[in-house]
Amino acid sequence: MNRKYRLSTALDVDDLLMECVPYAIRLANDKYKFDPPLTIREVDRWGKLGTRADVIFDFFNDPEFYKNQPVIEGAKEFVHRLCQMTEVFVSTSVYPQFMSLRAMRIMEEFPEIPSDHIYMGSRKDKIDVDILFDDGLHNIFGSNAAYPILMRRPWNTEATGVLAVNNYDEFLKLVEVIADSYSVRPERLDLDTPGIIVLVGPTGSNKNEITEKLVERCDSVERLVSYTTAKQTHENDRFHHVGVREFHKMCDNGEMFEITNYANHYYGSRKSDVEDILKRGKHVITVMDICGAMAMKTNFPNVITVYVGKDKKSLVSAVIERKGSTDEKVKRILAIENEKRNEEICDFSVKDVSVDEAVDKLLRFISPDC
Repeated sequence: MNRKYRLSTALDVDDLLMECVPYAIRLANDKYKFDPPLTIREVDRWGKLGTRADVIFDFFNDPEFYKNQPVIEGAKEFVHRLCQMTEVFVSTSVYPQFMSLRAMRIMEEFPEIPSDHIYMGSRKDKIDVDILFDDGLHNIFGSNAAYPILMRRPWNTEATGVLAVNNYDEFLKLVEVIADSYSVRPERLDLDTPGIIVLVGPTGSNKNEITEKLVERCDSVERLVSYTTAKQTHENDRFHHVGVREFHKMCDNGEMFEITNYANHYYGSRKSDVEDILKRGKHVITVMDICGAMAMKTNFPNVITVYVGKDKKSLVSAVIERKGSTDEKVKRILAIENEKRNEEICDFSVKDVSVDEAVDKLLRFISPDC
């Protein structure tokens, strides 16, 4: 890595190192005896929603809440591993009257983080670090960090184009990838047999067309078919379509190794489906957002991520021409700049070329016989 200093990382606390919303929900269920019990999925946006879930905010004014917040399972080991990789800071927003309680808990539970690395306040855009890890969308979008990374939670699932992960392991993998991005990259990468190619890029970059043509031209490649709760249309007929309840059941059973939410619909991939393709001796190719790509790298060896890009005018035109609501199109257009940043942490780039030219480049990873 051609870098003279260690990467620096700022960590949020609530719902990243210590339970906040889940803890408040348990307290609310114990106090108010909700029937059916209040669940975390009811907190699908941050702030008061005008629903029964609003009662959780009452607990945020109680000092006992901050004294007793449970540490999230695996958080201590996560901090230990991260301290070996980067310089670690804490950037936490808490009411002024509870700042001393918060600082004491951090020093007690995470002694590896120096006390002078603890920053209090809501202006997380003022902290100068390479990486910010937070579950608050407003903090991610307002951050001046080189790599603001979102921890997926029910209240931020609609985020599009940002760097995001589902758990600590995916974050640590992403930190490794970011560190490697400072090294000189080879002109091409070899994909051992069997391997996985993940195409990443903004809407309109022809990722799906490239995938289809590649599968047509090479028998040793098979597309991973993911799952979605969206209704089947001509534009999304590349998925298994399931109901929301069935999707959540697969998630709760641990079948999904990556999930995301787009335009109020869930998308996810099953680990067993990837394993089945690899067992057949075939390469896997799939289209994912950067969150899914990092989940793939975390769960499987021999993964190559490929950024597929086009000029902004072409991308915007492609979005406008798509079917869908105006709101959905606006989100996709606004995500373009964030998506373009993902090129920095992909293994390889295919930009501003035709579908056939892109396929020719990808075939170099796979087999000279195709």
